[in-house]
Amino acid sequence: MERLLVLRLEALGCSAEAWFNGVPLGRVDGQQSTVLNLPVHEYALAGANQLELVINPAPVLAEGSEAEAEPALSDGHLGARLCLLLPRMGALAHPSHARTLAALDWAPAEAEVYRSPTRLQQRFELPISFPRWRWLDAPVQSLNPSVRTGLVDHVMGLALGLAKGDAEPLIRASRLRLEELAQAYQRELGSEVARLRAQVQSHHAAQALKPVLPSLGNLKLRAVAGGRLLECLGADGLPFLRSPGRTASGAACMLHWPLRVSAIEGEFYVLR
Repeated sequence: MERLLVLRLEALGCSAEAWFNGVPLGRVDGQQSTVLNLPVHEYALAGANQLELVINPAPVLAEGSEAEAEPALSDGHLGARLCLLLPRMGALAHPSHARTLAALDWAPAEAEVYRSPTRLQQRFELPISFPRWRWLDAPVQSLNPSVRTGLVDHVMGLALGLAKGDAEPLIRASRLRLEELAQAYQRELGSEVARLRAQVQSHHAAQALKPVLPSLGNLKLRAVAGGRLLECLGADGLPFLRSPGRTASGAACMLHWPLRVSAIEGEFYVLR
């Protein structure tokens, strides 16, 4: 696919989270102006799509609980923007070099009262053909005790594999996701598998991976994609499966492996 659909999230003076078709895809903390660009073919649908922008997203609470929106007074220097771009051939993902297919803007005036979190939504049509992704046909997920316990065990296996520098448990669990990534971007499945394996091995060689091990208390689950997927998060709302690591330049960083899982007949599948 020569031209990429790109989700661009910007924030200033606030944190913001981007959702596309019911799935949270990225977050920025804009205490200084921050920009995040994400290719999103594997989330796009032919026909009706939905864009959502969440301002100052709440911490992850117990399932079924919602944080109360807190009022605040704007200083006139807050703002966030989420847009879906179709960049020109060979151009950067920036509105000045792309066609804007949908956009959400938030910028309260000075002395205007706003609430956190605030959610903005926009529905729009994409006249582009996309496959019917498997996550659209996943059943609505139950959060009963057996599912929660089984998912903790499942994530434990992935974490222990990463601790050994072994990507194979994560590759097996993510096989369906990797197949659809290859389909979405017209790449070979083998190259997607090799890319994930090389990423894990490279990071482990630079610094031994020491992911947090899950328990019923510290693994938070959030239903997304209309309840068809369970997103595995830490209390900070970021992907649970993570480990301290190093960039190519040797700088310390935090490595994240997002997990959006479907439980089907007692088996767990990472679909996104």
